[in-house]
Amino acid sequence: MPERRKLNLKARADRQAQTRQRIIEAAVTLHTTVGPAHTTISAIAEGAGVQRQTVYTHFPDERSLFSACAAHVRATYPPPDAAAWRAIADPVTRLRTALDELYSYFRRTTGAWSAILRDAEVNPLVREMAATRRLGYLDEARDALVAGWKLSVARRRQVAAAAGLAVDYRTWETLTARQGLDDLQAAHLMANAVIELAETNRGDETKAARRLNARVKSERPAR
Repeated sequence: MPERRKLNLKARADRQAQTRQRIIEAAVTLHTTVGPAHTTISAIAEGAGVQRQTVYTHFPDERSLFSACAAHVRATYPPPDAAAWRAIADPVTRLRTALDELYSYFRRTTGAWSAILRDAEVNPLVREMAATRRLGYLDEARDALVAGWKLSVARRRQVAAAAGLAVDYRTWETLTARQGLDDLQAAHLMANAVIELAETNRGDETKAARRLNARVKSERPAR
């Protein structure tokens, strides 16, 4: 009898785990299409083939559901490892490798990025989780790229801003969806922009600034 009870409990636990996984997968499908802010419990229940109350049994609130979905997506589509980029000594190679891998990752996960960033603008919980997970990862990626160069404080701030723009999902989206570049072309364009900024020496920068200032002054209308 004890052995049969153990088997029954295991079978029940397996069924519950399978049900939970179906709910997560149904929610992820909706989150990456209509978006998390527009996903209803009824739609999740229908997609998973369960009752609404079953969804609440496994996930009593949105936070627990969103966390489970985020973990599932990250396990299914793991982002490139920023720590591995840091192991590349040459900063130029590091930058080009990172953007090639990152833009390929954006391509594979574009539905999730687009829907979640869109809904983060209107839903506080989505905004909070996007900031700590997705945007936090992009900050980590930016810092890994900037660490490759020896820069002054002022120049580091500029290069960090350029690298932050380069690793931003919306930069990739603009360059590929709106400007017609493929992933490799977009990655190389942004890599070249960051490299140019990082490797311009201070003397050249000063000369360029002086030329720009002189041009601006010459084009000002006379008073």
